[in-house]
Amino acid sequence: MASKDSFGAKSTLDVDGKAYEIFRLDAVTGEGLDVASLPFSLKVLLENLLRTEDGANITADDIKALAGWDADADPSKEIQFTPARVIMQDFTGVPCVVDLATMREAMAELGGDATKINPLAPAEMVIDHSVIADVFGNPEAFERNVEIEYERNRERYQFLRWGQGAFDDFKVVPPGTGIVHQVNIEHLARTVFTREVDGELQAYPDTCVGTDSHTTMVNGIGVVGWGVGGIEAEAAMLGQPVSMLIPRVVGFKLAGDLPEGSTATDLVLTITEMLRQHGVVGKFVEFYGPGVSALPLANRATIGNMSPEFGSTIAVFPIDEQTVDYLRLTGRSDEQLALVEAYAKTQGIWHDPDHEPRYSESLELDLATVVPSIAGPKRPQDRIEVTSAGSAFDTALGDYTDEPEKKVAFSLDGQELELEHGAVTIAAITSCTNTSNPSVMIGAALLAKNAVDKGLARKPWVKTTLAPGSQVVTDYYERSGLTPYLDKLGFNLVGYGCTTCIGNSGPLIPEVSAAVNEGDLAVTSVLSGNRNFEGRINPDIKMNYLASPPLVVAYALKGTMRGSLFDDPLGQDTDGNDVYLKDIWPSPSDVQSVMDDAIDTDMFDRRYADVFKGDERWRSLSTPEGDTFAWDEDSTYVRRAPYFDGMPAEPEAVTDIEGARVLLKLGDSVTTDHISPAGAIKKDSPAGTYLAEHGVEQRDFNSYGSRRGNHEVMIRGTFANIRLRNQLAPGTEGGFTKDFAGDGEITTVYEASEKYIAAGTPLVVLAGKEYGSGSSRDWAAKGTALLGVKAVIAESYERIHRSNLIGMGVLPLQFPAGESAESLGLTGEETFSFTGVTELNDGTIPRTVKVKADDVEFDAVVRIDTPGEASYYRNGGIMQFVLRSLKNKG
Repeated sequence: MASKDSFGAKSTLDVDGKAYEIFRLDAVTGEGLDVASLPFSLKVLLENLLRTEDGANITADDIKALAGWDADADPSKEIQFTPARVIMQDFTGVPCVVDLATMREAMAELGGDATKINPLAPAEMVIDHSVIADVFGNPEAFERNVEIEYERNRERYQFLRWGQGAFDDFKVVPPGTGIVHQVNIEHLARTVFTREVDGELQAYPDTCVGTDSHTTMVNGIGVVGWGVGGIEAEAAMLGQPVSMLIPRVVGFKLAGDLPEGSTATDLVLTITEMLRQHGVVGKFVEFYGPGVSALPLANRATIGNMSPEFGSTIAVFPIDEQTVDYLRLTGRSDEQLALVEAYAKTQGIWHDPDHEPRYSESLELDLATVVPSIAGPKRPQDRIEVTSAGSAFDTALGDYTDEPEKKVAFSLDGQELELEHGAVTIAAITSCTNTSNPSVMIGAALLAKNAVDKGLARKPWVKTTLAPGSQVVTDYYERSGLTPYLDKLGFNLVGYGCTTCIGNSGPLIPEVSAAVNEGDLAVTSVLSGNRNFEGRINPDIKMNYLASPPLVVAYALKGTMRGSLFDDPLGQDTDGNDVYLKDIWPSPSDVQSVMDDAIDTDMFDRRYADVFKGDERWRSLSTPEGDTFAWDEDSTYVRRAPYFDGMPAEPEAVTDIEGARVLLKLGDSVTTDHISPAGAIKKDSPAGTYLAEHGVEQRDFNSYGSRRGNHEVMIRGTFANIRLRNQLAPGTEGGFTKDFAGDGEITTVYEASEKYIAAGTPLVVLAGKEYGSGSSRDWAAKGTALLGVKAVIAESYERIHRSNLIGMGVLPLQFPAGESAESLGLTGEETFSFTGVTELNDGTIPRTVKVKADDVEFDAVVRIDTPGEASYYRNGGIMQFVLRSLKNKG
């Protein structure tokens, strides 16, 4: 709540006879203050400061600093950003609710009021990450997968239903509805938010933080929002602003139109490559120019979605006619549409294609130069032109095998077949990135129709799945009569949720899996997703490629990454003639015609009318009641979190770290997927052993993501990704390390950690460049902390994971510029001490701390970047800071 208005910005906006209190940006004037030329995104942040100015956390000087932003300066000024709302998905959201429930108990134990632990900012969760494509290729796939989902996740869903009733301003979108980011843009996002504050109806830009890095998809409709860790999201829900530095803003000018044959996916892969090469980590990216006006909203959302893949905090589009048209299409009220337009124009945040704001850096792309592309085999920024895909695969194959021509014979459904390197074993139309985009989804369905009409079929070893981000997709497929053609090729609906893209691909065809493992084949997946990191999609698949939905269908027909998708026949028609991709590729006019006929507002109105109500399965779940949750000690899904055990009312002094040993020594580009537990739980893993000891059969292990509410499972799965390579345990892959606490043998990371903790030995992780890139997985930081890691030393970090480490009380340090573990001669077998950390007790942030590792000494850069982060670290973490703050408010 603002208690100051230093610039007299408070005003009234009348829209069709309804009055809204607003804070006018043009009220901020003075020498050196130029609001009109600020980028769109910084205008949104400026309004945020004006509205929340309180003279303490947010001051007039903060407002002046932003209004007088120096585009060329490196970020140094800290501001507090208060998002309008928080958006969550169930994998990351369940531990948020677990933590809130535990905080209620901790508050009571400290003598406070448990109900103070309650969202102060609206929080919405979409359950979309739990469905797994176990059943595919038949009409019963959707119903059967939903049944299995409820069987596996009943405890979690009962807990979330309790949370929906126990916490105010917390809503849950039940399973089987859609993907969080698509539901966000189609229904939850407001573009301009309204809320009653002190008896006045305020209007202000819709902003959000989300517990998924692809929260940035909502940037496509003019909403400034980004992914944070679950711990940051909890703090935002509890009224804590997000501490941030005023960022550099990269302007990305768009001109021209996409050529025939190129899709939104090709565009986004091109932009991802460009921005990754340019370097935008920690920066805002903002699109402008004449090409923006011609870019459909769905394409903007596709681009915004990929922001984490090029590393920026956001990738935002300003508000314009396309925004309002999309809000109208998706069923927003006439009152809301009028408010969005009137507010944006009044505040100077309506897009003018001829206006060029001042930016820190600029890039430009002529859309006419975009060509069909895929990305792989293990990073989304590694774009390959489709014309070169076969040769690029052959080159990459050398990293996976010494026998490039190896083949394995196998039988499948009475056919004698051969499987070879490059075989496409999963072709999945999946993920929020593309399933939000009708042009590519209808393009895929028309390609399927044309293929079926020619008599083509998918190759028998390909597992084909369709998992749209919204029920509206299947509505327009049904209305256009295209569903039977997708079904004929095996692209039956398997669920509405994040399936293949997050590792919920389900098992390969059993005979195919056996052949892959028999020959140690480097087979592939092709998916219309945003993530293709090693080990993410399926444990049997080594190489993964991102592609547009039409290309996913094409590769299912071709069945291999080898050769040429354009020049090789995809099969033969009913007369035995070769059929090529050009023979079945739909024209833009055909796609547009179907879109015009098959999509209307009524679809969105109908699907979202009772979006929080759920189906009979959801409504019939038995739900606990009460302000605090009744924990089931036998539950293997939801357990009371340990973060507040023994926590004193006031924080203890920060200490230096002595006698630390290295738990892991890692290379470059270690992602949060490598660190955080994800995917299937192996029987012989520490987590599998734990579940078996608690009476869980292997068939019911479910995934790590589904068990994020149980810290015992998650600790055991941290640093256990099958593709992780710990240099302390050469020759191994996965969660193994050298046990310096015992006999120096190789053991699991978890078992070694237990010994270190028992001995009182603090732990350290050594890493290379881009440590913690990828999804905003809070468990990558939580698991690190619970394993006893007190510090990480890396060459560089990606934004979210560095912040999350601080949020869990782990000290992020950086090697001196130009130095690394290798250049300093560190083997990882040294004993480490860190001195100078205690300077944080004085309220300052030391620039460096002294690190001594046996005979090696160096000054490590302290990557606590803001005073807010320092407060979190001094309190032992962000949750402890929030809990103490709320308790001290009386």
